[in-house]
Amino acid sequence: MTYVVGLTGGIGSGKSTIADLFMELGVPVIDADVVARQVVEKGSPLLAEIVNHFGDQILTDSQELDRRALRQIVFANENERQWLNNLLHPAIRTEMDKQLENADYPYVMWVVPLLIENKLTSSCDRVLVIDVLPEIQLERASKRDQSKVETIKQIMASQVDRTTRLNYADDIIENNQDLVKGIEGIKQKVLQLHQHYLQFAKQKGNNA
Repeated sequence: MTYVVGLTGGIGSGKSTIADLFMELGVPVIDADVVARQVVEKGSPLLAEIVNHFGDQILTDSQELDRRALRQIVFANENERQWLNNLLHPAIRTEMDKQLENADYPYVMWVVPLLIENKLTSSCDRVLVIDVLPEIQLERASKRDQSKVETIKQIMASQVDRTTRLNYADDIIENNQDLVKGIEGIKQKVLQLHQHYLQFAKQKGNNA
């Protein structure tokens, strides 16, 4: 099996931006958020179950999932969040496992926001944490998602704290700067890690 680098970080940390930089280097990226959207696409059985449970209020005018509306409901109610997780997580994991098995590259970047919370670190050869200050997380996520600040705070509270996340890290990319100003430094760090991961993958292959 290919060498798996688990990429994680809290909401608003810049996971997707950094994953895209690895993708530009030719690295396959398997993103849990992307898969999560795929399994609830318009017309899917899982979307029908969600609508049956929550009602039409979580649909857009075009009958697609209104992720922001659903997010506000489930992060205000722990029981509803657990119901949704129990429905979606098995389907998401099955699809991600399939993509991991089919990856044709020395290593794969597996982007999972809840990598630590869902106890998936044991499925990784290495863990890369995107680290950011909580106040910057709040500012970025509020602007990006156009969500209520209270909802973003509830999401942050549902994730492991910064110290815990860093304790799981084999590698860290600090992303507190404005992305335009800090992008060159991040690109250099990504390139450096890319070379390390290629070497680690080669060593794993030799030891197999």
